[in-house]
Formats: sequence, structure tokens, C-alpha cells
Amino acid sequence: MRTMIKSKTDVDAAYAAAQKVVEVHHRLAEFLAAGQTLAEIDGFVLRSLQDLGCTSCFHKYRPGNLPPFPSQACLSVNACVVHGTAGYTTEPMKTGDILKIDIGVKYKGWIGDAAWTYVFGPMNDETKRLTDSGKESLAEGIKELRPGNTYMDWAKRVQSIVEHKYGFHMIRGLGGHGYGRKLHAPPWISNVVPSYPGEWPDGFKPCEPGTLIAVEPMIGVGTGEIFQKHKDWPIYTADRSMSVHYEHDVLITENGPRILTDGLQTVTDVITR
Repeated sequence: MRTMIKSKTDVDAAYAAAQKVVEVHHRLAEFLAAGQTLAEIDGFVLRSLQDLGCTSCFHKYRPGNLPPFPSQACLSVNACVVHGTAGYTTEPMKTGDILKIDIGVKYKGWIGDAAWTYVFGPMNDETKRLTDSGKESLAEGIKELRPGNTYMDWAKRVQSIVEHKYGFHMIRGLGGHGYGRKLHAPPWISNVVPSYPGEWPDGFKPCEPGTLIAVEPMIGVGTGEIFQKHKDWPIYTADRSMSVHYEHDVLITENGPRILTDGLQTVTDVITR
């Protein structure tokens, strides 16, 4: 069941949870440095969550036939698009690495869930264009999440920016989702338009005021196809090309979209330490 919120109390509670995610990201931006392992970064996330009075909604999360998620955050490096665990690689971060950090919190019964991409700089031209494509598609796509539109308008906008303007590839089969008091709820939000009838029924649903959604472009340099080992969490680009991931929490209101994770877009995401 999707979560529909209309009362000011619920809106304020959802916003508070979303802002906990923003705060963790800003703390991470000050902490991250080359030479750190994913385990060290995940430990910092845990300490930050504890300090802010919330818990990870990812830790021990178990959908389908996957094992319980073992980490506090999703930490995905380079070709790993999403769902990287703190232990899937022990290699320390180095110049040129692209690290996607997805933070999910539970705070006073509400979920906050947002991801950002960090580059251990300086960036080369391709990485700069790749991160630009993620940020621009997210910002412009959110403008389409307003009454009178459907979720298809979101997909058309973000896919056009990533694939036609920048020449990269939107990842197929992954997308955003409704949320609220649970991490995942309808609708499912594809980042690409359907390739055959019936592929994405939620795409034709209206953007209804009161709907909470987490929208998240995931982009690969060389392909939109993915690879995942059986019963393992990390998801990679099929050709092992670089990838980025950006995600905001959005409340659809009668006046248009409200970004509950506002402030995340100002995080210092190029790490030069």
C-alpha cells in the first residue's frame, strides 16, 4: 500500500526524516578521504546515525531471496551501480574512484532515503559530464512530478537528458519507488520509457498530491544493462563501465513537487583529501 500524506504533522515528520539523510551526507563530505575502506566509511555512517537519533532502514533489510543487507549504507564503487555492501571490496578509495552512497534512515516512524555520488578528485572530463548528467536529470525530472502529469513524464525527461544530451545510458530495470513509513511502496518509478506494452503500468498513473516518492536516476557510461551475481547484493554495469546514482525524496503537492531532501544538492561531492 502506498503512503498518502496530507496532514501538516505527517509532512513535517517525513521532512524531518529526510533531513536526517541530508545531514549524514554533509557529515560524510567532511569525513571522506582517499585511503579509506568501505568498512571505515560504513562505520562512520553508523556513528552519525546514532548521534542523530535514527537508525539505518537498510541494515538487515531482506527483499525476495537476497540475504539480509549487512551494512548501514549502500556503498557502490565505480562499475557497481547500487547496493554495494561495506565488505564487497576491501580496496581503499583512491583518486579517480566514483563512490555512490545511499543512506536510508528510520526516524520517529518515518523513512528518509537518498543517494549522492562522490568523486575522489580531481575529475576527468568524462566523469564531470557523467556527474552533470545525473544531477541535471534529477533536478529537471523532479519538475515533471506535478498534478496533471503522469510518472511517464518523469521518465521521458530524465532519459532524454541522459541519453540524448549527454550520450550516456540510463540503467534499465532499476528505478525509484514510493515510501513513507516503509522503505518501499507503490508506485515504482522507472527512469526509462517502456519498450513494450504493459512493461510499466505505474507509468500511466497520475502524479497525485500527497504521494511520497524517492526518485533516483542511475546512469552507466557504456551500457544500461546490469549484472548481478545470484543471491548477492551489488549490482554492476554489464560492461563494467563507470556509473553514478543520485536520489531525492519528493512529496507531490497540489502546487507541484517539494524536495524533502533539499540541501543534499549542495553537498561537497568532489573529495580532494
